Amino acid sequence: MSAEKKRIAAVVVTYNRLPLLQKCIESLRAQTALCDILVVNNASTDGTGPWLTAQQASGVLTARDTGENLGGAGGFNYGMRWAVEARYDFLWVMDDDCLPEPEALERLLEADAHLGGGYGWLSSRVLWKDGNLCAMNLQRDTLIHTISSFDQELQPVVMASFVSLFLPRRIVLEMGLPIKEFFIWTDDWEFTRRISRKYPCYVVAASVVIHHSISNIGANIVTASMDRLDRFNYLYRNDVVLYRREGFKGFAYEAARLSGHCLRVVFRSRDHRWKRIKKIVSGTRKGLSFRPDIEYIEE
Repeated sequence: MSAEKKRIAAVVVTYNRLPLLQKCIESLRAQTALCDILVVNNASTDGTGPWLTAQQASGVLTARDTGENLGGAGGFNYGMRWAVEARYDFLWVMDDDCLPEPEALERLLEADAHLGGGYGWLSSRVLWKDGNLCAMNLQRDTLIHTISSFDQELQPVVMASFVSLFLPRRIVLEMGLPIKEFFIWTDDWEFTRRISRKYPCYVVAASVVIHHSISNIGANIVTASMDRLDRFNYLYRNDVVLYRREGFKGFAYEAARLSGHCLRVVFRSRDHRWKRIKKIVSGTRKGLSFRPDIEYIEE
């Protein structure tokens, strides 16, 4: 199948970030390789809905409103199902604050051709808006090790984020959708690791996107404001599902990781240390009995 005949869906999940969504769409329309744009609107209340309606009328994209905020995990579950059922050959998945460079998709397609389809997924090199590597989107080449170099054109990895993830339709059909019950956090790690346990997966260094996140750090319970503390229930609960599947190695890593988080709270948090530790413990305890199902799409 030639590159011209491949049907590619750029799946974008958005929630109340219209200015960033507009820049994302502009970047997708500027790609040197063609793709359709499918926008999953997680019931935004900031004018995103009317703007998307106007864009659809002009034929720029197709959008669907979920009717409620499904979280990032639910949004990507929804969007991937939509693209697969619409029989797109490839899915290119991203958040609304992801701005791909003009040749980002073309480089992914070149990697697909070079590999002859023999992979589970491909991931782009993610920079922050200041041009430095985006710390929260660095891929892992083992269960616990984050890559530090992009010297290889195709670097084997096992986990990646949903900030520019490219994968064939057949992989989603075989391996299932992201776990929507996660709501936020870990849905991308779990999904990509589920696939990399069976198929080789790669970072494509020449495919570059810019992540316009607020800061160049990931979620950190040590410094999080108290009004955002409840969100960490999802993080610690969902991580148990991810690492439990890895057997003893995953259990050992999770135990060491949680101990490290508690120690950092004790020695580095400026306030509410006990509340932060309780959140780590309660989220982890919920994860021990949390066994969500993986959804599959019937042909």
